[in-house]
Amino acid sequence: MEDYIIKAFRESVQVKEVFLNENLHRVVAAIDAVTAALTAGKKILLFGNGGSAADAQHLAAEFVNRFLIERPPLPAIALTTDTSVITSIGNDYDFSEIFSKQIRAIGQRGDIAWGISTSGTSVNVIKGFEAAKKIGMTTIAFTGRDGGEIGRMVDFHLNVSSNSTPRIQEVHITVGHVICEMVDFKLFQRPETKK
Repeated sequence: MEDYIIKAFRESVQVKEVFLNENLHRVVAAIDAVTAALTAGKKILLFGNGGSAADAQHLAAEFVNRFLIERPPLPAIALTTDTSVITSIGNDYDFSEIFSKQIRAIGQRGDIAWGISTSGTSVNVIKGFEAAKKIGMTTIAFTGRDGGEIGRMVDFHLNVSSNSTPRIQEVHITVGHVICEMVDFKLFQRPETKK
């Protein structure tokens, strides 16, 4: 068992290192895009399925409440939390529409549509991005494997080159935390004055 645990940790570290080597400039660009949107009074809409839904909710909470520093709340909404909206859309239309209808309802030009899909092929995430593009929202995707269709349709594509869903998700939440921290720094940290 101990060997398996060590192997899992080492795989996680290795996948993170590969991601960083492949995506550092894209992470910086995504941070700049989120910072610019928030500075302009825009909001972030996050969405995904399963563990990615949990990541969307987790990251929305980091923006709305706080991350590491005391600062004003930032506007972020996880489109995965309102069960009445989700189930009514799923029942009356189709599960593939659960994010696109919400984006059409509350998304505005210049907002951030931040979708998460470990496969890069989640139909409801694809449709969410299609709706966001029509509105003129900035699109950010966290994906895995080869990025799928989602990777080819967004403004900022952050892909984890792995076929292991747990390892992909571990990178996603790490990158999400880094984005939160850097946005806080860019918006609210003041240079220290020399004593």
